[in-house]
Amino acid sequence: MGRPRKDQQVDLGRAHDITVGMIERLACPLDKDQVFLRSSKVDGLRVRCTRAGAKSWVYESKVAGRTFRRTIGPVSTLTIEGAEAKALTLAALVKVDKVDPREVERDRAEAEALAAERARLEAERLAAEAAAREVKVVEAWAAYLAERQPFWRERTYRDHVDLAHRGGEARKRSDKLTKPGPLASLMSKRLVDLTDETVREWARAGAAERPARTRLALRLLKAFLRWASAEPAYRGLTDPAAASGKKTREAVGAPRRRDDCLQREQLGSWFAAVRALPNSVISAYFQILLLTGARREELASLRWDDVNFRWKGIRLADKVHDEGREIPLTPYVQSLLAGLPRRNQWVFASVRAIDQSPKGVKRRALYHASRGSEAPVGDMVEVSVSGRITDPADAHRRACMAAGIDGLTLHGLRRSFASLCEWLEIPSGVSAQIQGHAPQGVREQNYIRRPLDLLRVHHEAIERWMLSEAGIEQLSGAGWDRVRAIGAGAYVQPTALG
Repeated sequence: MGRPRKDQQVDLGRAHDITVGMIERLACPLDKDQVFLRSSKVDGLRVRCTRAGAKSWVYESKVAGRTFRRTIGPVSTLTIEGAEAKALTLAALVKVDKVDPREVERDRAEAEALAAERARLEAERLAAEAAAREVKVVEAWAAYLAERQPFWRERTYRDHVDLAHRGGEARKRSDKLTKPGPLASLMSKRLVDLTDETVREWARAGAAERPARTRLALRLLKAFLRWASAEPAYRGLTDPAAASGKKTREAVGAPRRRDDCLQREQLGSWFAAVRALPNSVISAYFQILLLTGARREELASLRWDDVNFRWKGIRLADKVHDEGREIPLTPYVQSLLAGLPRRNQWVFASVRAIDQSPKGVKRRALYHASRGSEAPVGDMVEVSVSGRITDPADAHRRACMAAGIDGLTLHGLRRSFASLCEWLEIPSGVSAQIQGHAPQGVREQNYIRRPLDLLRVHHEAIERWMLSEAGIEQLSGAGWDRVRAIGAGAYVQPTALG
């Protein structure tokens, strides 16, 4: 048989051994959308030609009784041998494996998409872990304070802030810069670097300079690490036991137990020295501190609004109860308060003499100019920044030296109140309630409720005994008439009370 002419139409009614020339002669009539040239070598392989003249390899078969047709590729780029190989692969799936190639491809696409998604998530996880490992302690510390502040007392929150501050700020009335807090050196470290060894070295260095503050900082750090280990954002980055090791506790040492306490025989000398102090506010503060057994800051922060002269009560801020606690206003304490001037809202207001030397005037002008305030001129006293006494320990040390008493601290006066009460036959729970200690035992916690009147009976007995041992004359009836005048706004000096 001779070679067919180039314009000779291919017989599409039967299968052919497809050749390049046959593909070139394939054409689609104008009355049809597409025609197929079937291969005799590979069952299901066809060449499709559209009315527009586009030609491509196609595989066609039956799958589950339905026609399956898949374009293999254009004839311009795919050879006859390549098309036959792809058609045989599809035929193996359809006729041998009885599988729909579309499902295979769909499954493969889903598997590839799933693998890509897993790879993306893994990359994000690794990036998140890498970023988390770079989280600084100061960032987690800030989050810790923000979350826990509503559950803390103000003093607890201030301790967390002060112990972690970086220092460098000028004090309010001094050019000296504040020291960094004990935890400041840890704030710049990464959270993952707070290991047992790191905390131990930090504790050893801090204990050599500030052992008490370092012990407090260690307790706060221990609670912080426990919190961070339970937080999803920091879980796995911290060791909750990093601040709890035995060697770390040994590095900061145990707190020194203080035993400073006034003896019964020392009451006279102590009262005489304290009453001789030139500052009547500080003198009254020290005496009331002993006669009430209050904590130093509880009493220093007492406001006039907290003193009830009519019903003889004092409301003190309390370490245990947020609403504070009320104690009796005993006679001698009332006489001391009667002699105090009302300079501001604080009972124990603080003032100081102004240095009128040229150097003092210049220094004061520079200080107030740096704060945008106006320096007082001509007055001999000015109220301190806080408006109340804040650190009268030096005055107390001088009074104790004059009395020949060594090592008695302001907190030792609180210890003295509790110890001296043992000389009197009063329930131990009474002095504990006056001092603001938490009730001990089932009876104290759940059954005994002492009203202010009952506390006053015992508290006045304690005061009378202390003053008697100190040799201080008790107020007479006429003296009490003068004290009661404070309700009308008349204030008298303690020395005028008989």
